[in-house]
Amino acid sequence: MSYPPSGQPPIPAPQPGYGPPPAAPAKKKRTGLVLGIVGGVLGLCCVGGVAAVAFGGGDDKDVTAAPAPSDAAEAPAAAKPVQTKEAAEPAKKPDTPGLGDAVRDGKFEFKVSKLDCSKTKVGSDLLGAKAQGKFCQISLTIKNIGKEAQYFDGSSQKALDSKGTEYSNDTEAEIYANEDSSTFLNEINPGNSVKGKLIFDVPKSVELTKIELHDSMFSGGVEVALS
Repeated sequence: MSYPPSGQPPIPAPQPGYGPPPAAPAKKKRTGLVLGIVGGVLGLCCVGGVAAVAFGGGDDKDVTAAPAPSDAAEAPAAAKPVQTKEAAEPAKKPDTPGLGDAVRDGKFEFKVSKLDCSKTKVGSDLLGAKAQGKFCQISLTIKNIGKEAQYFDGSSQKALDSKGTEYSNDTEAEIYANEDSSTFLNEINPGNSVKGKLIFDVPKSVELTKIELHDSMFSGGVEVALS
């Protein structure tokens, strides 16, 4: 035991188990620092969550979606289909009349019955005509459907091949070929009919396809197919 100065009580000696408390371990200071950092992070997260909720974030269940606009109100009116006129189909050209068909031009009605291109000579041995190529004979009936007499002129008639080449009649050969009923400058009264043959002298390689018949040299004419 130490002795204090005079007039002061003696200072007791320290006893085992007594005395000032030992200093806090350093670990407690580090633990407090860590807890402070964690608490700060959690505080920031809470503040962020509150801000998210305030500005529209947060759980989807707590957010009420704005109603979608009605399709009928928003969708533009359906455009009406534009109706386009279909291109008109070109009118079909009527078939050309053929053998046995009655056709008319002016005051005459014609009916072609036969085409024969097998001969190179017509008439008799003494009086006849010989073809330069071959004779194509076209048998037909002519009827006057007018109210006045009309001459039928064989020279006003034309024959055509597939290329559109025109051939004129052979007047001399027609005279010999039509012994019974001539078609050369034959006058036909109204209502009467005559039968005859038109003769065309064409090359042997030519095939006639149509004949163009006229009541006169100034008429429009009508075509008849020969096959």
